[in-house]
Amino acid sequence: MRKAQLKTPLGIALIEGDSRGISRISIVEENKETSTEIPEELKTCVRQLSEYFQGERQQFDFQLNPQGTEFQQKVWQALQEIPYGKTTSYLELSKKLGDVKAVRAVAAANGKNPLWIVTPCHRVIGSDGSLTGYAGGLWRKKWLLNHESPSPQHKLF
Repeated sequence: MRKAQLKTPLGIALIEGDSRGISRISIVEENKETSTEIPEELKTCVRQLSEYFQGERQQFDFQLNPQGTEFQQKVWQALQEIPYGKTTSYLELSKKLGDVKAVRAVAAANGKNPLWIVTPCHRVIGSDGSLTGYAGGLWRKKWLLNHESPSPQHKLF
């Protein structure tokens, strides 16, 4: 498994992957140095994340290889379908997956998302429109939603 650290406006992103794709992108709380040499397998991911934070990219097209259960994979795939600048609720996501009673399971799978930003779990909010739990901290979720807001004058939260 190859690794690289990328400085973002929200902290240091730790990127892990190999020739089969990117398996993990996480935010690290420790004050880590950024990578000076990026492994070949991670270069496209690093470039596209940099473009995202510069406001130049709305979709990612590098190979993903997240590890999880079949149900988690279904949830993560559904998250991929939430458009940039849009949000959905846990309830709507569970309906989309075919089981309105699976809200808690969907929320748990969402919380285990190994691909920060690329699998946009930050786009899932409460049914009442409120910000809800986010492993990276609600302040990061708020920042990401505002970053993706269609109009710079119109902030979501």
